[in-house]
Amino acid sequence: MIDRVHAMRVFTRVVDTNSFTRAAESLGMPRASVSTTVQQLEALVGVQLLARTTRRLNLTVDGAAYYERCSQILADIDELESGFGAGEERLRGRLRVEMPDTVATSIVVPALPEFHARYPQIELSIGIGTRNVDLVGEGVDCSVQLGELPDSGLVARRLGVLEQVTCASPAYLDKHGTPQSLDELTRHVAVNCVSEKSGRPADFDVEGKAVTMKMRGFVQVADEHAYIACGLEGLGLIQPLKIAAQPYLRSGQLQEVLPECKAPPLKVSVAFLKSRQATPRVSAFVDWLAKLFERSQEMDDTLTSLYRSAQRRTTARRDRPSDDQPTEETADV
Repeated sequence: MIDRVHAMRVFTRVVDTNSFTRAAESLGMPRASVSTTVQQLEALVGVQLLARTTRRLNLTVDGAAYYERCSQILADIDELESGFGAGEERLRGRLRVEMPDTVATSIVVPALPEFHARYPQIELSIGIGTRNVDLVGEGVDCSVQLGELPDSGLVARRLGVLEQVTCASPAYLDKHGTPQSLDELTRHVAVNCVSEKSGRPADFDVEGKAVTMKMRGFVQVADEHAYIACGLEGLGLIQPLKIAAQPYLRSGQLQEVLPECKAPPLKVSVAFLKSRQATPRVSAFVDWLAKLFERSQEMDDTLTSLYRSAQRRTTARRDRPSDDQPTEETADV
C-alpha cells in the first residue's frame, strides 16, 4: 500500500528540483525509488502527472493542478504538526511568497540569513513579480504588493511606503536639457514601463497626480532592471523606485530632476488568505517582514541624511575662497 502523503512529498520535490536525481539526493532516497513512487502515485490518481523526455521534465495540465493542491495539503499538514510544539524552532514547512523584484533583491534577500537562522525549518519559495496572484489557485501563502490592493477579500497588512524618483542620465540631460517645470516635460522623452497588473504603461506621476500630457517615447519594457538600464543608457526620463535607483543616484550615473515635484510614494502591503491569518508560519514571516521594512526605512532615512550632509559640505568647500586667492577685502592691498 502506497503512503500517499510520502508520495506527494516525493512528487512535489521532483517538481521543485525539476529532476528525479536531485529530488532523490535531497530526500536521501535511491533515484529508482523516487521514480517508482511517482509512477505509483500516477496509478493511484489515474492520470499522468509528469511528461518525461530524455532532456526535460514537464508537468502535464493535470499534474500542474495536482501539484498546487499537494503543496497546499502538505503545507497544512506541516502547519498542523508544528502547532503542537512551543517556540519558534518548531515552525517548519514550505512557505510560498510572491513579491516584486526590487523588494526581493534590495530588502528581503539580503536579510534571508537572519530569517533562516531564526526559523531553520522553514523552506522559502520566492516568486518574483508584481501581478495579482491567485493565492488559492496557485497555492501561494502571501504576496507583497505595491500600490492600492484590489478588493479581493484578502487580509492585508501595511508594511510601509517606497519612494519613487524622477531621474535621467547625465547624457540624456546634456542632450535634451534638464526640465525645470512640469510644462517642460512635453518636450522630453520618457521610457515606458508596462505594468504587469494592467498590461499598460504605468502613469508618470508627479505631485500626486498622473501627468496627462503625452510624453514621447520609443521604448517600453516590463522589467524593473531593464527600465533602469534604459534610463542609464540615456533613452529617456524614468521614474523607478528610489531604493532601486539609489546606487546610481549616489554614483552620478542618474540625476534627479524636478525634485520639488515629488512622485507619490507607493504603499507596500503583504496580503494573505483569511484562512491563513493565524497560522504560525505565515504569521512569523509577516511579522519578520514588517520589522525588516521598519529597519530598512530607518536605514534609508539615515543614509539619505548622511548623503545630503556630505553634499552640503562638498558645496561649502567648493564655494569657500582658497587660501591662495585674495579675498574681496584684501585684493587691492
